[in-house]
Amino acid sequence: MTAIRPERLAADQSVPEKTGPEIYAPNRGVPEKLGEVDQAAATAFEGEIREFVRRDVATLRRQRSEGDTAADPAAENLNALIRRVAGASMEEIDRVIFELQGIRDMLRSEGERVSRELAGYASLSHASMTAMKVIGDSLKQWKDAPLNHSRRNAN
Repeated sequence: MTAIRPERLAADQSVPEKTGPEIYAPNRGVPEKLGEVDQAAATAFEGEIREFVRRDVATLRRQRSEGDTAADPAAENLNALIRRVAGASMEEIDRVIFELQGIRDMLRSEGERVSRELAGYASLSHASMTAMKVIGDSLKQWKDAPLNHSRRNAN
């Protein structure tokens, strides 16, 4: 039986977690490396699952071949039923793995899209704040201008 090794899972946790506003900033180059790590971990995990299922099926086949010498029809029918159920279960597991891979890819692409949207929003927000500051400075100058002009005329 294959066990999941904790050091493989710990490899994903080695990346320091961001705090504060950095969590909303787009990662430059990091998603590719994390994606490769995620993909490698997922592939290794899937390989271990498949290897476990293969060994389990091989064990069932060996037990069946050893029991064939003294098998009766009822035991043979039971073995055929177990093979059908195991085959259906393996197909279902493969289907679920395939669906989960599709969901993982969709979530990764949506995460990248949201990151791009946030970066665009941050840029737009910064530009609007700069424009508001310029407008505010201009209004302040215009407001102060008549006062200075009327003081000059009074002197």
